[in-house]
Amino acid sequence: MPTALVTHPDCLSHLTPEGHPEQVARLEHVLAALNGKDLIQEEAPLASDELLLRVHPAAHLAAMRDASPKTARAQLDADTWMSPGTLNAALRAAGGAARAVDMVMAGTVGNAFVATRPPGHHAESATPMGFCLFGNVAAAAKHALDHHGLARVAIVDFDVHHGNGTQDLVQDDARILFCSTHQMPLYPGTGDPSETGAHGTVLNVALPDGAGGQAFRQVMEGQVLPDVDAFAPEMILISAGFDAHRADPLSGLNLVEADFAWATQAICDLAERHAGGRVVSCLEGGYDLAALASSAAAHVDVLIQRAP
Repeated sequence: MPTALVTHPDCLSHLTPEGHPEQVARLEHVLAALNGKDLIQEEAPLASDELLLRVHPAAHLAAMRDASPKTARAQLDADTWMSPGTLNAALRAAGGAARAVDMVMAGTVGNAFVATRPPGHHAESATPMGFCLFGNVAAAAKHALDHHGLARVAIVDFDVHHGNGTQDLVQDDARILFCSTHQMPLYPGTGDPSETGAHGTVLNVALPDGAGGQAFRQVMEGQVLPDVDAFAPEMILISAGFDAHRADPLSGLNLVEADFAWATQAICDLAERHAGGRVVSCLEGGYDLAALASSAAAHVDVLIQRAP
C-alpha cells in the first residue's frame, strides 16, 4: 500500500514575526524535499470541535478563536504567536492528524506523514505554548481509540524538546502509551523520568547536552522500544521532531539523518509486529531548514519502504 502525505496550503498562512524559528519556510523546505516521492497526497481538513474536545476543554477552543487576530499578529506567550491565518492552520494540523488515522485505518494507505504547522506537542489542556495551539497527536490518538475502536495506541516522541502537552493530554488514559526522548535540561523543563503518569503509561528518557546517535539508539533500544513492544499497540503515532539534529540552533544533541531513519525502521518493526504496520507520523520541531528537510525526507523514505 502507498504512504499518505497529509498537508494543506493553509499551513503556510501561519505567519510568525521575522526571525522566529517556527517559520513558513520550515514547511516549504519539507514539502520540497518530499516532492516527487511515491506519496498519495491528501488535504488536511479542519479539525472538528468533536475531535478537539477529546483533549481540550471548550473554554480553550473559545479562547483560541477569541485570540485569533483579524489583522497583524497576536502574541499568546513569549514564543507563541497568531496571525490571521494561524487558527485555520492549527485546525488543519489537528484535522490532518485525524485524517491520516482515518486513511490508515481504512486500509487505503499503509502509513502516513502529516506535514503541517503549527506543531502540537507543547499545547497543554488549556494552555497554548511552545509554538503550539492544539494537541495534534494526542487528538489523533484519542480519535483512533474512540472513533475507530482501538484498544491501545502508542505515541513515540523523538523531538528534542519534551512533549509536555501530549503528556498532559494523555497521561490519565491507560489506553495510550506515551514515550518521549528529549534533551534535559532544555525547554520546557518537564519530562523527568520520574513522571510516569497515572497508570505507568508515560516513559520519559532524558539525554544530556551533547549526546549523539549512539546514546539515542541505546535509550531507544534499552527503554523505549521494549516498552512499546510490551504495550502491544494497535497503532503507533510518531511526534516527529527533527530538532535533535546536530545542526539545529535550538538544541544541543548531535543526531544525524541516519539516526532518524534508524528510529523510524525500529518503530515500523514494532508496528508490523503488533499493529498491521499502522503508523501515523506528525511533524513537530526542526529549525535548521536544510537539516529539517533532509531528516524529514530520510524519515519518509523509510515510511514509503515499510508501508504494508
